Amino acid sequence: MKFLIDNWYLVLTAVISGGLLLWTSLRGKSAGVTTTEAVRLLNREKGVLIDVSEPEEFAQGHAVGARNVPLKLLSTGEPVKQLPTNKALPLVLMCKTGARAGRAAGMLRQQGYTQVVAVAGGLAAWREASLPVEKSAA
Repeated sequence: MKFLIDNWYLVLTAVISGGLLLWTSLRGKSAGVTTTEAVRLLNREKGVLIDVSEPEEFAQGHAVGARNVPLKLLSTGEPVKQLPTNKALPLVLMCKTGARAGRAAGMLRQQGYTQVVAVAGGLAAWREASLPVEKSAA
């Protein structure tokens, strides 16, 4: 006990360091899944790829097989026909950078979807991983 009292600054440093490590790891999890994990969910768990970009952005380029459901459409809370009726299916969300997809994931969880994840880094990370991208016909 005397050691702890005499070296309180070491204890404080250890507690702060541990707290920052824990905060960083928890924050990283909420940022989304990697492209590898996204592909695994799509292929092995029959996940559905949803792109929450605006239609113009979607037309410029999106992951092959993605359904376009703009974020503003999700924010209404109304049922969206492009979403699966089975709310237990994994939904893999994507946008240009991953920011809107993260917000959309929260909205969909509130609507009852149980397995919703956003792709960390969005379409940019998807392209960087050399995964297939296509453009919509104008």
